[in-house]
Formats: sequence, C-alpha cells, structure tokens
Amino acid sequence: MSKSQREQRGDARTKMPERYQVEMQFLSLDQWLVKDHRVRTVWEYVESLDLSEIYDSIKARSGTAGRDAIDPRILFALWLFATVEGITSARRIAELVTRDIPYMWICGHVGVNYHCLADFRANHGELLERCLTHSIAVLLHQGLVTLDTVAQDGMRVRASAGSSSFRRAATLHESLKQAEEHMAQLRQQSDEESDGGNARRRAAQERAARERKGRIEAALAELKDIQGRYDKRKSGTKCSEPRASTTDPETRRMKMSDNGTRPALNVQFVSDADAQLIVSVDVTSQGSDAGLLHPMYDALHQQYGVTPSEYLVDGGFGKKNDVTYVERQGTKVYAPLYAEQKQLDRGEDPYAARSNESPEMTAHRQRMGTSEAKAIFARRAPTAEFPNAYCRNKSLYQFRVRGRAKAKAQALWHALAFNFTRLLKLTCSQRNTSYLEILMAN
Repeated sequence: MSKSQREQRGDARTKMPERYQVEMQFLSLDQWLVKDHRVRTVWEYVESLDLSEIYDSIKARSGTAGRDAIDPRILFALWLFATVEGITSARRIAELVTRDIPYMWICGHVGVNYHCLADFRANHGELLERCLTHSIAVLLHQGLVTLDTVAQDGMRVRASAGSSSFRRAATLHESLKQAEEHMAQLRQQSDEESDGGNARRRAAQERAARERKGRIEAALAELKDIQGRYDKRKSGTKCSEPRASTTDPETRRMKMSDNGTRPALNVQFVSDADAQLIVSVDVTSQGSDAGLLHPMYDALHQQYGVTPSEYLVDGGFGKKNDVTYVERQGTKVYAPLYAEQKQLDRGEDPYAARSNESPEMTAHRQRMGTSEAKAIFARRAPTAEFPNAYCRNKSLYQFRVRGRAKAKAQALWHALAFNFTRLLKLTCSQRNTSYLEILMAN
C-alpha cells in the first residue's frame, strides 16, 4: 500500500499552496504590469503611428446602431508584441489575452477573438509597408540612417500548402469541371429546399465551392507563367510537366536549406549596413535570387528617393543585366564573381575583362579583384544574414497565410518587429536618446 502524502513528507518542512485564503486586493491591470515591461514601449510606439485609414474603414459611427469596433491600435500592438516574442498564431494570441498579463494589459478588458486577429494580420499589408517606409524616412531625414551602403538577401519560407496539392494541367481542368458541377448541384439544392434553418449551412457550402473553383482557376493561370519560365530555359534541359497548387496557386516548389524540395515563397529583405535596419521587403514566387536585384533596387529608390553608393549581394544575384543596370544608376555592386575560386585554381584571371559583357560589368569584375572591395563585401553577412536569423528565431519558418500579398504582410510584421528591437538598442550619442524615442517624437 502506498504512503499518504503526510507520511511521505515525514518531518520535512515544506511550503504548501494556500488557495482558499480570502484577500482584499484592489489592483488595476496597469498595476499588475511592471513599469519597465517592453509591452509598454510597444504601446507607446503604436500610439505614435498614423492609423487613420483603418479608423476611416470602421462602419460603427457615432449616432448609428451597432456594436463598437475593436480599436485598431489594440490589434496592431498585439501582433507587434507577439511577433517580437516569436508568436505567429492568431489562436495562440487569442488564448494569451485571457491569461497573460502583458496581453491582457494591451486589450484592457476588450474581447478579441482569433478570427479578428487573423484578418487584421493579413489585410493591412499596404499600411504596414507605409509604416516601415515612414520610420526609415524619418531616420533618414534626421541623419541617423544614410542608406549609403545596403545589402539584399533572400530567404525561402515554407508556404501554407501541401506538396500533394500540386496538379498538372489535365488534372486541373478535370478538377475545374467537377467544381462547376458541384456548384450547379448546390444551386439546385438551394432552389428545391425551402427550410430557412439551413440557409447558413447552404451559404457556407456555396462559399467553399466558389473559393475552390477560384483557386483552381488561379492555378491554371499560374501554369502559364510556370510554362513560360520552362520555355526560357536552355534547350535540352530536362523539365518535368509544370504543376500548380490548388491550395495556394502563387507558391512554387523550392529547394530548401536541408536540400529538400517543398512549397515555399522567397522573402527578400534590403537592410542598411550602418544601422542594420530592414528598409524594404518583398515576397516572390521565384525559387532563385537571380533577377531580383533590379526590381528591389528600383523599389528602394522609389520608396526613399536615394541612390545607394554600395549595394552588397551574394553570388545568386549577380546576373550581368542586373549588375549593369544598377551600376548605370550610379551604385557600385559588390558581389562574388561566378566560379571565382575555380578560375583561380585553374590559373585563370576571373577579374579580366570579357568581350561579351558591358563596360559596367567589366568595372564590377575588376573591382572585385581588389582588397578594398573584398573588405566592403565582408559587411554583407552581418547586414543581410542577421535579419534573416532574427526572423527565423521568431518563428518565420512557415507562412500561416496564403497568397503573396498576405505572405508579404506577415513578412512585414517580422520586419517591423526586428526594426523595433533594433531601434530600442540604437542610441544617438549627441541627443543621448534611443532611435525609437526620436522616431516617436517625429
């Protein structure tokens, strides 16, 4: 027979929990939260943002019927703080707001459900991009960021789609036919049934059928783009028949860091080398980084109206056309040359001019042979890889949303979270204040 708890303790003195003692405690949520908690800084930062466009879209107005809407600053602060803590699940946040003091403090007894959180995360990508651009533009105006030297890098992130969701053209056409027949069947049932109690169920079924039909049509449209890329490859290259996903048509199969091939999207970050802040974000369906230097460079110039002096990228971005274009804009590209070490091992000169390349590419080639260029290029890794590593550590391993636009919104949340933590650490010695305080004051 097992011993009782009292017999197990014997003469040992231990502190036991007291759960039935009645206490008189008059504390607000603000008093429960320590004064120097990071969530307070998150809220101050969110209060400094211009969220007018979200307020303008709220239908609940003074003098009209209906329930009050959740304040957008609550939802914005929840997502920013959760991303800083590495939480990307809307359901997880909805659970934390009921029992975790910092999340309860943000809400202040305002009820928040997971569906509302998930919608807010994905539906405000343009606003998030403007917030990112505005923050960097303010620091640029204050002379705290120069964008003189920037680095670009790509990071493949698992998409919210299964490998088995990819279908060939013939299968997609057959699936589309079945989806149309299913929709016709649902409409016929809706006309025949008169029971009003099933209206909600029928509406949900019809909505699901329409969404599936739309995804299949989008997958067929994406097949044309995939086939076009296949056709551009060198003749003789063996290619399998193109397929598109019926779950997320905009995703592609990509080779990941573990050499496995899975549905993924390519996240592009451009970072400032001096402040190590993310200044531009994009998400593409292209598996390689080749050809992405040109569009990101144009996007950076359009956002801030500046021309960087130095642009650091790895060898995957070094297409001759892209390097030539950027060099002609007045920016020096620093990227390793193709098969540079192999050419040196064979006794060849990788830095010598080639007859079939532009003068700008020749200048880039000769520049990369100097020790000064190699020293400048050494700044690429801490500038470009650090944001990637931070986002990985904050759970950016797989997107929780579908489609490039929504995936970009999630990537922007991570960029804002990364910049927030960096701005807290960066200090202006002349003003003896952090970059974040300067940003919030402007």
